[in-house]
Amino acid sequence: MRHALEDHLRGSAALARRFGEVFGAGEIAAYLALVHDVGKGTCLWQEGLERAEKAKGRVGVPHKGAGSVLAAQYVGKPFAALVHGHHGGLPDRDRIREELLALAGEAPDAVAAREAVTAVQALVPEIVPPGRLPLPAWLRGLKPGDGPLGVEMLSRMLFSTLVDADYLDTAAHFADQPVHVRPDADVAGLHKRFEERRRSFIADREPGAVDTVREEIYQQVVAAATGAPGMYVLHVPTGGGKTLASMGFALRHAAEHILHRVVVAVPFISITEQNAQVYRQMLDPAEGEHGEPVVLEHHSSADLDGDGTARWARLAAENWDAPVVVTTTVQLFQSLFDRRPSAMRKLHRLAGSVIVLDEVQALPDRLLAPILSALRSLVDHFGATVVFASATQPEFWRMPELEGAARLEMVRNVEELFARLRRVEYAWRLEDGQTWDVLARDIVAEPERQVLAVVNTTVDAARLHRAVTEARAAAGDDDVLVLHLSTRMTAGHRRTVIGEVRERLTLGLPTLVVSTSLIEAGVDLDFPCVYRAMAPAESMQQAAGRCNRDGRRERGRVVIVRPADGGFPKDKAYRAARDATGLHFGPELSDPDDLAALSSYYADRYSAQGSDGRAFGKAIQDLRRDLDFPGVAAEFQMIEEGHTTPAVVLRDCVTAPERDRIEHDIGRLRDGLPCGPVALRRLQPHTAALPRREAEEAVRAGLARPITGDLVEWLGHYDEQRGLDRDQPEDRTQFVV
Repeated sequence: MRHALEDHLRGSAALARRFGEVFGAGEIAAYLALVHDVGKGTCLWQEGLERAEKAKGRVGVPHKGAGSVLAAQYVGKPFAALVHGHHGGLPDRDRIREELLALAGEAPDAVAAREAVTAVQALVPEIVPPGRLPLPAWLRGLKPGDGPLGVEMLSRMLFSTLVDADYLDTAAHFADQPVHVRPDADVAGLHKRFEERRRSFIADREPGAVDTVREEIYQQVVAAATGAPGMYVLHVPTGGGKTLASMGFALRHAAEHILHRVVVAVPFISITEQNAQVYRQMLDPAEGEHGEPVVLEHHSSADLDGDGTARWARLAAENWDAPVVVTTTVQLFQSLFDRRPSAMRKLHRLAGSVIVLDEVQALPDRLLAPILSALRSLVDHFGATVVFASATQPEFWRMPELEGAARLEMVRNVEELFARLRRVEYAWRLEDGQTWDVLARDIVAEPERQVLAVVNTTVDAARLHRAVTEARAAAGDDDVLVLHLSTRMTAGHRRTVIGEVRERLTLGLPTLVVSTSLIEAGVDLDFPCVYRAMAPAESMQQAAGRCNRDGRRERGRVVIVRPADGGFPKDKAYRAARDATGLHFGPELSDPDDLAALSSYYADRYSAQGSDGRAFGKAIQDLRRDLDFPGVAAEFQMIEEGHTTPAVVLRDCVTAPERDRIEHDIGRLRDGLPCGPVALRRLQPHTAALPRREAEEAVRAGLARPITGDLVEWLGHYDEQRGLDRDQPEDRTQFVV
């Protein structure tokens, strides 16, 4: 179905203007979208389109040159990169210089570009404006060293408006429907609904000893929402009610300052699932009420920009068009520093938003410079407010990127709050010889009979789970249920297990859970006893937050152990964190919830990594200043050992109708047929994570099959306790089949 070029250019421009106006760059955004496909106006491209339609193939004729020249002439040379990269991704500055130089000559591409401008100008005369378009005034006020960073961030946000507008207009045409962009949410109404449902939620809960303190915290946090937009710190102990308090703040703050949405980013998928469920209960229309869902849960990590990925599959990328978005910090920041269109199309939604970074202590040290710099730019120039939420607040204001930025505290008397919410005692068992079998027998022998054990890797979790299962069988205690949690399980499987754990804990049934660290930040579970493999101080304190969470006992017990065979990340930052932990925490030293010791710990941890900033991502900042978008994307990896690969798993328990829907979605994505983001949303509950190298091995072994991009369909065995497990974890070529 033909799409008239004039209609597409003007339709995309109108959408981009709407998106760019949120951060004061509507005119530039509209112009870049207006000229992005001008190159399709040549006879050569139109002839290629006719051949492609007959052969059902690609046009095969470049079309980005004309729009790149216009963008350079009327906006500025750096912004030609946005038009040049609207399909393949943002290029580096040298590439754009070379392209523009070539397009100024008499080569065939240069002649074609001028031909396209002349032809399209006859239909869309506004592609040649009377003069250069003014850039935002704040760019001129930046310090010399910050100017290039300002141009880089503005480029990212404008690129987002361009590719989102392009995709939306294209999708609407081929679906033969009007473009659907949600109107601005009634945030004040959402805040009112949230408050009403929160009061009902609290009234329905069995009261606990910490509820009074949680309510005090909530009221302080919501009162702080009347303050000016900026960078806020929410520092409360584990179990202090951050999930509700941060949303109460965000909605009231957005209503006070006419902001557009709330984006909540958390470090683990398990928390997105839990938080999204809570927020849906508080904000989505009730059964029988009219209106679209309010809360979008987005943690799909599928790379939809790879070679051979169909354009329609890229249209399935999520663009965060919702009043409340719950995502992961990996999804947020990996997209923010990416160069690919489908990853970046959502970024303009961050402008004029409240961005809540929950469990902010999990941000990687080696990327703090670009992360903090970008967050400050979003606050200073794009109308955002950022909330740093954690029980173990890192010392971010020691970093030069936040020099001079106001630290807006949301609660008073933090030390007093920690003392009032002290609910555990620590026991340190750091002796040698603690094999998985020894630890498993200790866990099974715990008199509490409800124990959580948290380890550092998915391999360790599988090994300890097997050992605990065997120790339970040897003890002949059939009443005890042994459960497992890790990202090798599908999202739906994890959600089911967490629900089962919560129910068993409430009923007082004997339950032993072995988990990776995904459980220790924000997952609302209450064990009388927690075992934690030795880890950085913030991880140990977060694990302790799952112990005696509601204060129903005088003291819970947290046992810190050092497994003889335990693994841990090998990066420099993790080693620095472990070494600093050993200096401040342990027997005869402090416990992990000592605030003064935590402050000293962060100081030692940061200084151990060097003072020149390179350990914190200074090299990435240099690449950003050079407008080297491919270089930034290559260097900025939230998961240091490479991305994980999302694997869709059709478990045996999936119902026949659901199986049909999943297979239908997989088929449309694999064939490159129109499906929109809803297909990926439906696949999220059925998706587990594998290290990329393991996924590649599985594809070669016939145990997985590509769908689109790096998304794969798992064809091998799925263990109903441990997910995508291996009999021999140390042998990376042997899958359980």
